[in-house]
Amino acid sequence: MEAIALSPLLIATTDTVLLARLFAAVSEPIRLQLLLLLLDREYSVGELVILTGASQGRVSIHLQCLRHCGFVTSERRGKYVYYQVRDERVRDFVQRAQDLVTDYSAELASCGVLNHEAHKS
Repeated sequence: MEAIALSPLLIATTDTVLLARLFAAVSEPIRLQLLLLLLDREYSVGELVILTGASQGRVSIHLQCLRHCGFVTSERRGKYVYYQVRDERVRDFVQRAQDLVTDYSAELASCGVLNHEAHKS
């Protein structure tokens, strides 16, 4: 049997579990919505509650996830906590994803596997 040569990119990303977790961190619609808002400017939890229409508890939990995963940082000022995007590469990541959605929107919308997975949850 012939050995398969692995590309340097594949070797560099052998931990697919962590790579999948990166995508999972932004796969929840409310987390993605929060991240998109925070790309524009910093917001307090209360402001994000108003903008998303989600409960304070739900917003806080998802912000905690985004913070823990390294996407955003938080800063307490008086009685308010403000969140902002931590790394400019997050903006690039989201912009590239938006470009892919623009180019492949029909395919993404009609993918039977994704549709099936969405109905399993």
